[in-house]
Amino acid sequence: MNINEVRSHFPQLNVKVHEKPLIYLDNGASTLKCKSVIDNINTHYSSEVSNIHRGVHFFSESGTMKYEQTRKTAQKFINANFEEEIIFTKGTTDSINLVANSFCELFLNEGDEILLSTLEHHSNIVPWQIMAEKKGAKVTEIPILESGDIDLDTYKKLLNPKVKIIGLTFISNGIGTVNPIKKMIELAHSNNSKVLIDAAQAIAHTKVDVQDLDCDFLAFSGHKMYGPTGTGILYGKKDLLNQMPPYQGGGDMIDKVSFEQTTFNDLPHKFEAGTPHIAGFIALNEAFKFIESIGIEQIEAYENELLQYAQSELLKIEGLKLFGNPKHRSGVLSFEIDGAHPQDIGTLLDRQGIAVRTGHHCNQPLMSFYNVSGTTRASITLYNTKEDIDALITGLKKVKEFL
Repeated sequence: MNINEVRSHFPQLNVKVHEKPLIYLDNGASTLKCKSVIDNINTHYSSEVSNIHRGVHFFSESGTMKYEQTRKTAQKFINANFEEEIIFTKGTTDSINLVANSFCELFLNEGDEILLSTLEHHSNIVPWQIMAEKKGAKVTEIPILESGDIDLDTYKKLLNPKVKIIGLTFISNGIGTVNPIKKMIELAHSNNSKVLIDAAQAIAHTKVDVQDLDCDFLAFSGHKMYGPTGTGILYGKKDLLNQMPPYQGGGDMIDKVSFEQTTFNDLPHKFEAGTPHIAGFIALNEAFKFIESIGIEQIEAYENELLQYAQSELLKIEGLKLFGNPKHRSGVLSFEIDGAHPQDIGTLLDRQGIAVRTGHHCNQPLMSFYNVSGTTRASITLYNTKEDIDALITGLKKVKEFL
């Protein structure tokens, strides 16, 4: 992979922070945007604006075609069976809320269980808690080991006829654990339980094939894969989506409306009420194409090499503790330094032009497991380099000296 050519697609990398070259290691929160995505959004708002699905004039029809092309691209990207299994949402959080509300409304009964792991982002905890309370069900935690791996033995014991659905992250945004989700889905299905996969941290870093995984639902966000904020994809198996009631009401999701009765549109539009983020979804197609132009296998191999280097160098710093040592880790490194508050570390790194994330990372149960209130997190993606890692190491040594 020609790293200089890859980096040339990201204009923000040319920006200086505090008169220092930008070292962007906050990719777990959001990735930088590639130029083709930016250009596409500018073009739409400059010369192609129109609402979609409803007009017969040139711009409406052209916008509809481009918007729906992204759905076709997304279907191919994750290998979904049907185009209508791709639902456009605002992001991973919106997708999970959709499933939690619509699936649980139909399938969750009093006394039933929802299983969630300690690794989950709050977005894959809170919506389920709300629905469990509403329906008289309960949320049960799938524990992890000290390494940060799922405790598979306990997971197997937790499976019982009352478990209706399991929410599981593909890759932990807190410590980078890559979960054995295919095995966990097989075990869930043998128990007649459904599974939703949070693929927000996985979609730009490893191959995601919903037919191979056989997951029932899968959610991810455009802004974690070099695309626009406010865009997300929910995949759901067609038969399940057809059974589930709409999540929101409004334009586009209806068939016929009267004050006596309303009937609903076919998939995917049944779950897409109102005017969407048209420019965003048109531009999201460019993000998919960018990843495909490099190749997800090549991206994964490069990022893994960078991760191993970063992990090795971080562990050489005296007083630094790296959280988790999972069997498989993707490009997230979460750590603490003796005597230093994460916010102070992040602030002092920022003065050196280095962007990292500090705090609990919307992972408070995981932070509680490791008995910390927060960590410093460096997260890697395809435009990062060994020089970026070296700058981080140098920066952390300066932080230690200062503190």
